[in-house]
Amino acid sequence: MLKHREIYDSDHDMFRDSVRTFFARHMHPHKEQWRKDGIIPREFWTKAGEAGLLCPSTPEEYGGAGGDFRFNAIVDEELGYGGTAAGFSVHSDICASYLLHYGSEEMKKTWLPKMANGEAVAAIAMTEPGTGSDLQGIKTTAKRDGNHYVINGQKTFISNGQHADIIIVVAKTDPDAGAKGTSLILVEADREGFSRGRNLEKMGQKAADTSELFFDSVRVPITNCIGDEGMGFVYLMQELPQERLVIAVAAAAAAQHAFDITVEYVKGRKAFGRPVASFQNTRFKLAEMKTEIEVGWAFVDQCTRRHLEGKLDAQGGAMAKLWLSEMQGRVVDQCVQLHGGYGYMMEYDIAQHYVDARVQRIYGGTSEIMKELISRFI
Repeated sequence: MLKHREIYDSDHDMFRDSVRTFFARHMHPHKEQWRKDGIIPREFWTKAGEAGLLCPSTPEEYGGAGGDFRFNAIVDEELGYGGTAAGFSVHSDICASYLLHYGSEEMKKTWLPKMANGEAVAAIAMTEPGTGSDLQGIKTTAKRDGNHYVINGQKTFISNGQHADIIIVVAKTDPDAGAKGTSLILVEADREGFSRGRNLEKMGQKAADTSELFFDSVRVPITNCIGDEGMGFVYLMQELPQERLVIAVAAAAAAQHAFDITVEYVKGRKAFGRPVASFQNTRFKLAEMKTEIEVGWAFVDQCTRRHLEGKLDAQGGAMAKLWLSEMQGRVVDQCVQLHGGYGYMMEYDIAQHYVDARVQRIYGGTSEIMKELISRFI
């Protein structure tokens, strides 16, 4: 189980208890069906909002609970430990942060309360069919036409794409200016010309809807630009450390759960007349994994402290995501091995962990991109 850590105080512990109780009641009994459906019901978002699980660090004046980042991290940890993929992190940790830090007062007052209570679901559209981690290579354009932008382009692999009421679109407002020509434009889902493609069928994280999005001459007022025009790439770079930290947080929690259920399994499973846990190879593998997970938690907590102090930079975020996501992959793979043939059966939670873990080394910037970023600081 996730244990108390010094980085959290009694208020955080009480919040964790409420999150855990909420998931036990409203998520765990349904997660298998949600995976089959390929989407989480919209009502779950509303219930989560009512319970205070969405945007908990958003200031009270904008409808949030006014907590710090650690409250967001607790939701991410409990989701990771619970083994269910949901788009809460994109909604609360990423989209809300862009609006809070760079959005206009009108934008914040309009959307943040709705995001906090679950009335509105948010998505961010970065990736395109021809571009992955290379954000400077995007082709979607937002051209000025009087007091409006006209947006044209296509996005893919967009989390919350099916449910989203608002989408933060990364677009080129000046295609000839490179990174300096990139802006963040808020697009409401009811705008003419906006459409959703199919709910993409993924290897894992099946309960979290992921979509293609299309923008066919979508007109939005220029006041929908988040922050200053042309500053989008700068804003992205400023927010990516938090995005990568929450991936690391989820990786640590998922690895912990994979380990915990594996320990329980090998103690009960017998081979050659004795528990699998009694074999030296099993004991040594468990010792290695426990050590890696403990190191991972220590690094996550260190990075969280730095983030709370405003000191987590691009290198720190990249290191956290790289190490924790790779560690998660190693641990989950070993746990499958210790389950034997049953580890390959989807009815066992460890198999679900295995397919869910793979994308952690891809989204938010691939492991290779993380190494490239880290190397620039050496």
